[in-house]
Amino acid sequence: MDVAVLYSGGKDSNYALYWALKEGFNVKYLVNVESENKESYMFHIPNVHLTELSSKAAGIPLVKIYTKGEKEKEVLDLKKGIEKLDVEGIVSGAIASVYQKSRIDRICEELGLKSFSPLWHKDPEWVLRTTSSLFDVRIVGVYAYGLGKEWLGKRITEENIDKLLKICEKYGINKAFEGGEAETFVFDSPVFKKRIEVIEAEIEWHETWGVCNIKKAKLVDKE
Repeated sequence: MDVAVLYSGGKDSNYALYWALKEGFNVKYLVNVESENKESYMFHIPNVHLTELSSKAAGIPLVKIYTKGEKEKEVLDLKKGIEKLDVEGIVSGAIASVYQKSRIDRICEELGLKSFSPLWHKDPEWVLRTTSSLFDVRIVGVYAYGLGKEWLGKRITEENIDKLLKICEKYGINKAFEGGEAETFVFDSPVFKKRIEVIEAEIEWHETWGVCNIKKAKLVDKE
């Protein structure tokens, strides 16, 4: 089956891509939505420009969809972008957001496409442990009390994941960050032919929240 993967560059969309390829689907496109609204209801914001490198690393064409990020109108923008694609299905990394999944499912139904969400209703801790073991997952945005500046740009590893999960438990943070408490980006994956190396990054901190902005990055050979 020819499919497109909704791809932000974060851990969940990378799992969706990994799953689709393991299932034997022909992933024709990675679809990234770039929103002008930093508080978009639907789409991941930090470092989406790096998805161009992700696309090259995976060897799969990237389709960019631009939106102002207005509630519901951004869903129409997504639909307009998807309907131009010659695919039979859409794969997303939705975990628990009924808001997001219901709109993706509706778009697929209206366009006669299959909708796949391999992480749907999976245990949040399982999601974090599985994706961080499969990929080079780094935290690029923190927006919840309990997650401080020290996590920005940090890779989630076996050495620090238990500490991170304890913070999530203590402060009531979803362990998969499904509530937008944090954002991640994947710099290497089993499906990448090369990995993304950060050349220059800048931490932007605003007392209670912050972002790790990747200013420069490049693809390098895997060791």
